[in-house]
Amino acid sequence: MRAVDIMTTSVITADPEMTVRIAAGTMVFAGISGMPVIDPDGKLVGMVTEGDLMRREEIGTGKRQSWWLESLASTTDLANMYVKENATKVKDVMSTDIVTIAEACPVAEIAELLDARRIKRVPVVRDGKLVGVVSRANLIRALVTVVPKQPAVAEGDDAGLREAILVAMTGHRWALPRESVIVKDAVAHLFAIARSDEERRAIRVAAETVPGVKEVVMHTEPPASPEAK
Repeated sequence: MRAVDIMTTSVITADPEMTVRIAAGTMVFAGISGMPVIDPDGKLVGMVTEGDLMRREEIGTGKRQSWWLESLASTTDLANMYVKENATKVKDVMSTDIVTIAEACPVAEIAELLDARRIKRVPVVRDGKLVGVVSRANLIRALVTVVPKQPAVAEGDDAGLREAILVAMTGHRWALPRESVIVKDAVAHLFAIARSDEERRAIRVAAETVPGVKEVVMHTEPPASPEAK
């Protein structure tokens, strides 16, 4: 799945000369938290988001710093703060340090990008022109469309399910040894003694992702040998 498969193409945009008040109203009434900013030539020049409009003098949310912190700040930082709090045009408050993606960008890379940059959306461009936006909401909607995997192991094949669970944990340092995984009537019994809550959760999830497993039972005592079962 790629950006072109999940992106929003009907994008609400702002222009650099738009007033801050109109930009805020547009986001409020459209139910969005940010907009790409497009110049008259159709070029993407920035993003304006809720974060850019949070600190405003007119509503009393400007940053208040002690005199000694202000004395340590550079004049450049102080000037930038003043502009963010008082400017009336989008061009002066928008973020220009933006990252973009192409339509062919895989969704896995998009998720990594949103997480690493701590942003909620990323513009999709073609030949420098905006063609869409992929947001966190788009990724969540994509999850809804995924068809659940069909059972890959025949019903009644406990040995096959056991192997599939072991494969699901392969390569992970928290993986259980073979003797700690027992499957009976499609119920996975996992013996994860002396493990952290996070490791036990990962072990349980690995088993739950195996198609055909009906239930996962976590045990805190050492397992009996498979022969005893």
